[in-house]
Amino acid sequence: MTSQPLIKSKQTEKTINGISTQVVCTEFSNYIFVVLTQYGKIGTLVSVTPDSKSNDLSNSMFSTKVLLGKDDALTHVCAKNLATFVAQEAGNRPVLLGLALKDCSIDSIKDMKDVIKCCKVW
Repeated sequence: MTSQPLIKSKQTEKTINGISTQVVCTEFSNYIFVVLTQYGKIGTLVSVTPDSKSNDLSNSMFSTKVLLGKDDALTHVCAKNLATFVAQEAGNRPVLLGLALKDCSIDSIKDMKDVIKCCKVW
């Protein structure tokens, strides 16, 4: 009998707009932890949580809260764009997101979402 690991985790690295970008996704029982870094460190920690537990996951509202690090509007916008689909695909579970980004352009965020999908553990 092979035992399953208690914590599922995947990681990958991709160059986005000429910048090496690493992603690590880890599934815990009550949340998903995603680290997205272009500096090689966790950076700003942001909690992205669903506001309601409705059955219609596509209409869920999400709130963001910076737990540690840079608390500005761009951080909240990036966090919502990067983590909302993860929370929805994971059954409306909260996401803890670590962001350390050099490039927060719209095109880069779209590419980063694709990289996160490659590390799907939920």
